[in-house]
Amino acid sequence: MKHLYELDPYTKTFSATVTGCTPAKQGYEVTLDQTAFYPEGGGQPYDLGTIGNVHVTAVHRRNQDIIHTCDGPLPVGQPVDCSIVWSRRFDLMQQHSGEHIVSGIAHQNYGCENVGFHMGSDTITIDFDRPLTKEQVQEIEQQANQYIWEDHPVEITYPSPEALSVLSYRSKKELSGEVRIVSFPGADTCACCGTHVSSSGQIGLVKLLSCQTFRNGVRIELVCGQRAVNYLSHIYQQNHNISTQLSAKPLETAQAVTRLLDETQQLKAKIATLEEQIFQQLAQQYMGSTNPLLFVEGVSPDGLRHLCSKVTALCSGRCACFSGSDQTGYQYVMGEPNGNLRPLCTQLNQTLSGRGGGKPDFVQGAVSATRREIESFFTAL
Repeated sequence: MKHLYELDPYTKTFSATVTGCTPAKQGYEVTLDQTAFYPEGGGQPYDLGTIGNVHVTAVHRRNQDIIHTCDGPLPVGQPVDCSIVWSRRFDLMQQHSGEHIVSGIAHQNYGCENVGFHMGSDTITIDFDRPLTKEQVQEIEQQANQYIWEDHPVEITYPSPEALSVLSYRSKKELSGEVRIVSFPGADTCACCGTHVSSSGQIGLVKLLSCQTFRNGVRIELVCGQRAVNYLSHIYQQNHNISTQLSAKPLETAQAVTRLLDETQQLKAKIATLEEQIFQQLAQQYMGSTNPLLFVEGVSPDGLRHLCSKVTALCSGRCACFSGSDQTGYQYVMGEPNGNLRPLCTQLNQTLSGRGGGKPDFVQGAVSATRREIESFFTAL
């Protein structure tokens, strides 16, 4: 028996009779004499909706039965009106149909086999068994959208065993019995149990978002239909905000960001030069001193390490450098040539609620303490 979602994926509401209802770990498992609810399978999530006055929270196939997990019980034998969440169903139809076209074109053009497919709540991923270049991915996207805009009809057939034996179609496994073939003529022919649009134009748009190396091939991330529109709208808004903040035209934001990064690198270089001069002068002040304790403001962890190294080279004993505030705590770096600072580091961390460690002659970390508490700790040594 073919189910309503197979006969007409555009079925939004239907009537049925409850044939079974049993308690389950989560809700109740309900069966109907007919159903338009798609059960999870083939990479496509299940439908949601209502049966009578209860909500359908999951749908799965168990042997030959379609099991609807519901949040309440229904009397067996009762006629019920059923409704599918159409926005979710149509979104999944757009995503699944777009995946077919992309997979089919990748197969035709570059011999790619679809070895993995996942339809998430935000994006779709397709795993192909061979590498693709950036240019090839762009070509697949362009051809897929061209095919969509040409609005080709989608064909669903159940070929006889004889016809199936000579038909060229994509499938991840050997099939027997009645096989459902979904064809996007000129783009893809595939064995599939999912729900699809009736013509390619209803997909609207396909956007390939990324292509990453995965195993021996690539994993492509994409969105279709309304998801693609929403994604591009979000990207537009992000670009508009950047354009406004950088006083750049919308199509020139990349160049503006590049200029900003160049300026930032130049400023960092100047800051590093000034910091080097300041650290050198500061280190000179501690020449010949014993076990100096320094507090400096606004220094990065790298800068603090650099400062400690400079002072350590000119003083005797250990050097301890701290940067931070009483409100946020302090980062620290301690150095002592040929010394063993690990016991002191452990004691410091235990006394001042800190954490850190390192080599015997050079340790670093952070403490949750005030400057006065830190000074008292070293005074008591």
